[in-house]
Amino acid sequence: MDIGLNYNLDLVEDVNDILTNDFWVFCNFSASMIPKIEDPLKFTSTVSIFVKEGECKIELDLMPYHIKAPCIFNIKQGQILQCEYFSDDFNSSFIVLSKRFCDNLLILLKNSPIYGSVSMNQLVSVPTNLLERFNRFYEHMKEIFADSKDSSSYQAMTLAIASFFYECGTKCYLPALDKIPKGASRLAERFIVMVQQNFKKERFLDFYANRLEVSAKHLSRTIKEATGFSAVEWIDRFVILEAKVLLKATNLTIQQIADELNFNSQSFFGKYFKKHTGTSPKAFRNS
Repeated sequence: MDIGLNYNLDLVEDVNDILTNDFWVFCNFSASMIPKIEDPLKFTSTVSIFVKEGECKIELDLMPYHIKAPCIFNIKQGQILQCEYFSDDFNSSFIVLSKRFCDNLLILLKNSPIYGSVSMNQLVSVPTNLLERFNRFYEHMKEIFADSKDSSSYQAMTLAIASFFYECGTKCYLPALDKIPKGASRLAERFIVMVQQNFKKERFLDFYANRLEVSAKHLSRTIKEATGFSAVEWIDRFVILEAKVLLKATNLTIQQIADELNFNSQSFFGKYFKKHTGTSPKAFRNS
């Protein structure tokens, strides 16, 4: 099903630039430019954000992040963002990348010894001695984007990002190699990733326990101890979050949303949604 997402955001530049290019760059995106966003937002492109000043608190795919400058924060295509707080001095630069661009870029980066660290760590600190180089890099990316009608700009952007990653980005992600989770934390991470990939069709715990080769009881206990939420609660949270996005950001009917989330009927979906949110899908959409 092809789902169109519509967000009523006052973007600072023509949104057509984002839709017609493989990359889009913006420098100095401040707190004053961020609209009040109360509903979850689903990203249809990958975004790499360089947070230069300030801090913010968000949830990304239900995982809480307290982001403090200076740092790099990456949001992957398909992830859902919920905003909680932005400090008044928040300032960032970011690059929006299409799937085609990301796929080609990953070909250049896949042989890096810290490639795994990049995929597992969406938030990393930027050493203070690299701040000026990061600022210059984003300004350079903006110059390439401004000349995006040039047939060579795509290659220029791809190679510039890859080169900067090997030159400076690796220094940010190298310390994160020591933070790869083990034991219970590793099981919790694998479970959450699996739920992200399967929650629309699989809402029963036995499916995940079998795939992870542990008992449902052990999985539930381990996830609760590691995250504070039970395994079943994680499944329900992902289903409800996706339902909220579809209700607020698409024109799909409630029946179509029930079908998209693999509910047997609109009535069953409505009861499930109300049980977990205290309101009906229709009332939530109209709120």
